[in-house]
Amino acid sequence: MRVIAALFLCFSLLLSGPVLAENNNSDIEMLARSAKAFAAVVKKAAPAVVHVRVEKTVQGQQGGPQGPNPFDFFNDPFFERFFGPQFRHPQPRQRKFKQQAAGSGFIISSDGYILTNNHVVQDADNITVRMADKQEFKARIIGTDPQSDVALIKIDGENLPVLPLGDSDRLEVGEWVIAIGSPFELSQTVTVGVVSAKGRSGIGLNDYENFIQTDAAINPGNSGGPLLNIYGEAVGINTAIFSRSGGYMGIGFAIPINMAKAIEKQLQKSGKVIRGWLGVVIQDVNEDLAKSFDLKTASGVLISEVTEKSPAAKAGLQQGDVIIALDGKKIKDVAELRNRIALTAPGSEVTLTIVRDGREKSLQVTIGEQPSDFGSIASRGPAGDTVLKDMGLTLQNLNDMLAEQFGYEKGQGILIADVAPDSPADRAGLQPGQLIEEVNKVRVHNIRELKKALKRSRSSKQILLRIRAGEYSQYVVLRAE
Repeated sequence: MRVIAALFLCFSLLLSGPVLAENNNSDIEMLARSAKAFAAVVKKAAPAVVHVRVEKTVQGQQGGPQGPNPFDFFNDPFFERFFGPQFRHPQPRQRKFKQQAAGSGFIISSDGYILTNNHVVQDADNITVRMADKQEFKARIIGTDPQSDVALIKIDGENLPVLPLGDSDRLEVGEWVIAIGSPFELSQTVTVGVVSAKGRSGIGLNDYENFIQTDAAINPGNSGGPLLNIYGEAVGINTAIFSRSGGYMGIGFAIPINMAKAIEKQLQKSGKVIRGWLGVVIQDVNEDLAKSFDLKTASGVLISEVTEKSPAAKAGLQQGDVIIALDGKKIKDVAELRNRIALTAPGSEVTLTIVRDGREKSLQVTIGEQPSDFGSIASRGPAGDTVLKDMGLTLQNLNDMLAEQFGYEKGQGILIADVAPDSPADRAGLQPGQLIEEVNKVRVHNIRELKKALKRSRSSKQILLRIRAGEYSQYVVLRAE
């Protein structure tokens, strides 16, 4: 039996040998086809990808590029304190000098319009574009948008190679993508990776962020170059990397091409971007806020304040409304709503789906034009959670003197006079000078009204407050420990 088994095994191996070889050849052929496919995409797209060289004038101390001025040591306040102002060495004469920088871009029209990053061409005196075939052209800026970091430049040419633009909304996490650019001035460098994530915001690079995250290697000089899908279409503008060393660490960010398209149209038409405006102060919804506002899930955007005479006010939006959809498409957070409203043309009418008192409602809103002094709400508004007396707060009614001191109106709310160290309120970030205007959605003007509102509360361990700091207010949920 052992002899028969051995013969059977040998016979099986002899038969499987050609099968294994055939499978291996099939796998290799599949890999070869994939490699050829990537090469074909690059070959088709590369002629439209350009190297952007910039020259700008900067002002610095004499010998600025050569390092710090040695006399700076003697300008230290230490010496002036002991020897008097006459000891201070005269400040060195400022001078202007030329500085060079480089990035990437890609041609989007046969007559020479090129998309790139604003930070590549900002404050440029001269811009030189070098093509893949080594031709060089002088370029001029058509328009820039610092808030999104998109810029449109142009060279004079005809029948230039063009990179088709794709649909970044159709991208899915895990898809292959290809980055082409000029890292460290090495033109036509190609890297391959996947889409690691979509809709990245809060990175702190731009005012309006909706980044595609990729692990395709992106390094300094890639800025402004295209991120391609497997069809050779630009789906993003490579913009930045996350790095602790200054080099590639597996995390790169690209501006979605759909956002860039909308911006490019305005830049080509008027050289600037006019953004839409709703006129609300908003915040993300967490689990506590979701429970307080009778929401099924912790998603959407909570309105903590409505600007007077704004499009939102005219449409009937109110404090405490939660926006859950715009034109039928769900809104998940503040960044998404801000981006979509900003890219909506002023004068357009949109439908907002809100939750008010636990019920869904639709409102028609005519979008306004963003004021010229519009700033980032997130950086100007208050932050943190708060609680009352047993949470480390000392409160005080707002009299004439205090109202004038803190810039409020008498009876506008209840002043936070003190915050106990290491209390829940302290850990939440509350500070003296902030104002309590609502308790559990009830408007309060003094401590007496606040106590009445608390007595009607369903729970003494969790309350909803609206807190004001300066011009802006914000809802916060506070819980006893």
